[in-house]
Amino acid sequence: MTTQWNKDDLFYVCSMIEFVARETHNKVKDVVGKMTDEDLVLQLRTAGVNHCLSFEQVCDEWIEEYQITEGNFDNITTCKYSVPTVTSIGRVYQTLILNVMGLYANVVK
Repeated sequence: MTTQWNKDDLFYVCSMIEFVARETHNKVKDVVGKMTDEDLVLQLRTAGVNHCLSFEQVCDEWIEEYQITEGNFDNITTCKYSVPTVTSIGRVYQTLILNVMGLYANVVK
């Protein structure tokens, strides 16, 4: 972990990515693919402020800023089980990233 962001910031950004993916009917990889490494670092650094805003507001800003278009991926309506919350999935992504950080020289700066 760097001094520029912490685990809570990572959790917020992971949850936000999942939220944007669901709202725009895209896969998570497609949302992340619209962002550069610098964009991700910026979002990690500003997470401490952005978490005070609604997910909807930040989602709208990301859609505009990163030009995320409407997709056709929808695994929510066809799901045959209880759909995990955005924050539950965000926690899973956070845990995965933290677990592999030591294996790579630069996960995201």
